[in-house]
Amino acid sequence: MGTSIYEFPQSSQPDAARGAVSAPRSGPRRTRAPGEAPTVGVIYNPRSHRNKGQDFDCGISPDVYIVQPGDRNQLPQALSSLAKRGIDLLVINGGDGTVRDVLTCGQSIFGDDWPPIAVLPKGKTNALTVDLDVPLDWTLQGAIDALDNGRRILRRPMALTALTGPKARVLGFIMGAGAFARATTQTGQSAHRLGAFDSVVVGLTTAWVILQSLLGSTKNVWRRGTEMELRLGPSSALMEHSGHGDPKRRQLLFASTLERLPAGLKPFGKLTKGLRLVALDQISRRTAAMLPILTRGWTPKNLRERGIHQVSAPSFTLDIDGQVILDGEAFPAGKYRIEQSQELEFVTP
Repeated sequence: MGTSIYEFPQSSQPDAARGAVSAPRSGPRRTRAPGEAPTVGVIYNPRSHRNKGQDFDCGISPDVYIVQPGDRNQLPQALSSLAKRGIDLLVINGGDGTVRDVLTCGQSIFGDDWPPIAVLPKGKTNALTVDLDVPLDWTLQGAIDALDNGRRILRRPMALTALTGPKARVLGFIMGAGAFARATTQTGQSAHRLGAFDSVVVGLTTAWVILQSLLGSTKNVWRRGTEMELRLGPSSALMEHSGHGDPKRRQLLFASTLERLPAGLKPFGKLTKGLRLVALDQISRRTAAMLPILTRGWTPKNLRERGIHQVSAPSFTLDIDGQVILDGEAFPAGKYRIEQSQELEFVTP
């Protein structure tokens, strides 16, 4: 439930993230009678950026149950209490990091019977709600009304499973490594301190990565890249390398299951659905100069020869000697499997 970057092995992991199984809800969710008010469970993170210093209306309805876990260790118990009430709607009041923690802890509680989910965008970054087209001023009452009168959008989070070190299966929507990890932990956090949030900070960090690719030498840490091995799909086919730079290194890795990204970014070209990833070898300055239009969806035919790989895959494994970032959380060097998790239903206006 924290809002800053923290090291995964040093953080206190809930049972669900470690792979232990908590007691699931007892029986299937109830069926509401016509005109019956829904039972709503709210996970409220008062430390999320847009919640700080704000009062939250806890008396909106007797059928609304609001819990405020102090940290991630308290999340499984909080979610279990809501599951036992047979909630018709789960509202997550927080940013991308809160969503990541709730989905991760909820795996062993809701199993294959998740209630519809609504997300109130209250964090420093709210990439999921950009994809879902949720306004920044969306309220709890608006989310409750949308359960019966709004839209339903299906999304499948990525599941990142550690194959070495601490065993964990964490769910999220945006993952990256190499220059992406450096931009998130350094440039992005600096932008937050200067007051930039949401699509603004995404645009600034993207621009900084491009600038470093254009101006840096091959010894520049942004261009030198990170040693990583990528293997795609059930067959674990090794992802090809263009030959630009060290064949063991990639300058950047970025993956997501979101269909629309903040700041209008379209790094996957014509690939629009499912688990998609883009990997950059140590590209030339001439290719780096094309990045501003490439991130808007332009896909020339010779991208792979230039060192840019846009791929759609049901899963992939990553063996890396640098950090991996999943929705703001830093994971250490190691080996990971990344795949699509189960389909979840999100309520939107």
